[in-house]
Amino acid sequence: MLLRPAALLLTTLFAATGALAEVHEVRMLNRGADGAMVYEPDHLRIAPGDTVRFLPTQAGHNAASIAGLLPDGAVAFKSKINQPFEQTFATPGLYGIQCIPHLAMGMVMLIQVGEPGAATIPEALPDRARSRLAAQLEKLRAQP
Repeated sequence: MLLRPAALLLTTLFAATGALAEVHEVRMLNRGADGAMVYEPDHLRIAPGDTVRFLPTQAGHNAASIAGLLPDGAVAFKSKINQPFEQTFATPGLYGIQCIPHLAMGMVMLIQVGEPGAATIPEALPDRARSRLAAQLEKLRAQP
């Protein structure tokens, strides 16, 4: 009988920890407040363990990590085109996100998980994507 209250206590503790994690929504748009082919919002600051839900509100978009703009130990990911997608971010650091079909048009975003870390925007990215990532990085650094 003593095991049941202990098991209940452990289950409650684990459920409470999971309840602290947040789900953030990002819309994938053909046109938004900042122009054509954007994620809204285009940058997030979240806690480790939080989840981001990517919503393709218009056709032809996906969400994928950018090679060279992931924290050490983070696993790359890629959603299917036109499918809602959820990604949980456990490893602290800066994540670059791209819409593969619209990368050349600058459809990128940044997600800062936990404390800021060093980040370099990959030179191999198209100019428009690098420019938007640089602007998003400045926005993140300006936030308290």
